[in-house]
Amino acid sequence: MFELLREIWQTARRNRLRTALTGFAVAWGIFMLIVLLGAGNGLINAQEANNDRWVDNSMMVFGGQTSKGYEGLKEGRNINLNDGDMLITNTRFTENIDRSGGIIQQGGAIITYGENYVNGSLRGVYPVNAEISKTKMAAGRFINDLDIRDQRKVLVLPENMARELYPRAPRSLVGQNVKVGGMVFTVVGIEQEDKSRSNTDVTTPFTTLRSIYNRGDRADRIAFTFHGLATEKANEEFEGRYRAALNRNHQAAPDDEEAIWLWNRFTQAMQMAMGMNIIRTSLWIIGLFTLLSGIVGVSNIMLITVRERTREFGIRKAIGATPASILRIIITESIIITAIFGYIGMLLGVIANLYMDATLGSRVIDTGLFQTTMFVNPTVGLGTSIGVTIVLIVAGTLAGLVPALKAARIRPIEALNK
Repeated sequence: MFELLREIWQTARRNRLRTALTGFAVAWGIFMLIVLLGAGNGLINAQEANNDRWVDNSMMVFGGQTSKGYEGLKEGRNINLNDGDMLITNTRFTENIDRSGGIIQQGGAIITYGENYVNGSLRGVYPVNAEISKTKMAAGRFINDLDIRDQRKVLVLPENMARELYPRAPRSLVGQNVKVGGMVFTVVGIEQEDKSRSNTDVTTPFTTLRSIYNRGDRADRIAFTFHGLATEKANEEFEGRYRAALNRNHQAAPDDEEAIWLWNRFTQAMQMAMGMNIIRTSLWIIGLFTLLSGIVGVSNIMLITVRERTREFGIRKAIGATPASILRIIITESIIITAIFGYIGMLLGVIANLYMDATLGSRVIDTGLFQTTMFVNPTVGLGTSIGVTIVLIVAGTLAGLVPALKAARIRPIEALNK
């Protein structure tokens, strides 16, 4: 075996350019496949992380503008959500809707604690909002039903705001009083910091905020969770019935899709999952074609190798070498070259993915509304990397098998005449 390896080494040294080109084709195919898969995984993971900020089985309802006339009323009327819409949501669709609540926003709030203050927006919500937005508490609690019923003046602060108000021990603000304008509110909770959100909203009970700022029966948005809508068709039918009911409450055409806007996170998640599968499949197809180019390169080089060494093989057979020994030389050379350069390509691909993870994977983009990352863990599992390398080694071996069999079958006299 040692003699065989030494012979292969000597052959590679005599044909440095050929060996280098073969190795480059193999290494490049593995490298590109791993980098492509890593980049694709980074994009997919980032999208999944961004979509994971809300529960999938939830919808958000917005008032829009009528796009057609109805019952003598002209198009172009602004639709503002109200208590009637919330009542419809709570009572008429109980077969699908679990929990719901209104959301109201009030900007320009100044929250003061001692000598420190922060600027932000007040967001009036119902308890269900914590479930829908997957709110995690760093300390204290979220808004509850008693806060809604009694219109309590309580706040839930984002952790970054709490840190500005009381840098020494921000979480100890729970139970303390702060001022919002000229009114006193009690802090009941600190919301855990989440860099994917703007963290400028101070949460308070929906009923409290609406009463203080004289917003009447208005709601800026309605949010709810639902069940029993497992397909895209079922969701579309529900949306049509629900929108028609709210449209009638505002004397808008039941089929007017512009009057009431629905953000269905379930169908969005379904479409996103389909898009991610298409991206995964496309990346694998591109990567496999890149890998195929490496296999073709190995096969071509092996064909050239056999042709150049035909006379040598003839001499070997003339002095007693068996076809099996000729076959073993060519196959072993193909395996060694493919394995060594395949490993190098795998190693470089893993290093490139780790570099991408350390740079793009940690870069936060601030859109002004929220912060997000374009790449999350843009890497490929070690098992996948090793598996791809093994596939290329096997493919390279099979590629070298055809010219090896041809060389093993050639008669000595024919080889010596070439």
